[in-house]
Amino acid sequence: VIDPGHDRYANSATEPIGPGSSTMKIKDGGGTRGVVSGKPEAVINLAVSKRLAVLLRQAGLRVAMTRTTTSHVSMGNIARAQFANRRHAAAEVRVHCDGSTSGATGTHTLYPAYHRGWTDDIYKSSLRLAKLVQAGLVGSLRFPNRGLDPRSDITGFNWANVPVILPELGFLTNPGEDRVLASSAGQQKAAVGMCRGILRFLGRAPSSCG
Repeated sequence: VIDPGHDRYANSATEPIGPGSSTMKIKDGGGTRGVVSGKPEAVINLAVSKRLAVLLRQAGLRVAMTRTTTSHVSMGNIARAQFANRRHAAAEVRVHCDGSTSGATGTHTLYPAYHRGWTDDIYKSSLRLAKLVQAGLVGSLRFPNRGLDPRSDITGFNWANVPVILPELGFLTNPGEDRVLASSAGQQKAAVGMCRGILRFLGRAPSSCG
């Protein structure tokens, strides 16, 4: 399952951060925007995700996407997790870009922190997927390597029953990274990098990614 982050409109409704939790979190506060390109994160996420879907299908995988347009209110993160759970996905990759007011740069990949009853069943496999996809992205995009981030506050992780990660491809608030990620060539590089990591995770040769 490929989950292009966000959508055209944010979703200010709230939902439990994990099963049985009384802690509520907003469904989707909306994404960032390219400081040079002006492109919304949701648009770039989808463009990269579509390219990734093509590569994975060419490699013989079945692919489902949580959205194929940028035209709706964001579905929220429980719904994104359940989309993958219902399909018993081998992996769920949640494609995002980052934003910062501090001039930050680079690629990093979020994965579920260990939480008994929520993520203990997917923790190890998600970490392995995160390592492989992060390596693929850094090798392809050549942005600074910000490493891996275990997160306990991501609703879409805590509700997932399948291996799940959230790659932050780069910072759209950084002019150089925005120019790359807003371009067709840069989007293809991001897709190739993720494709290689996903295929390695599934025990397949990454050469078919290009």
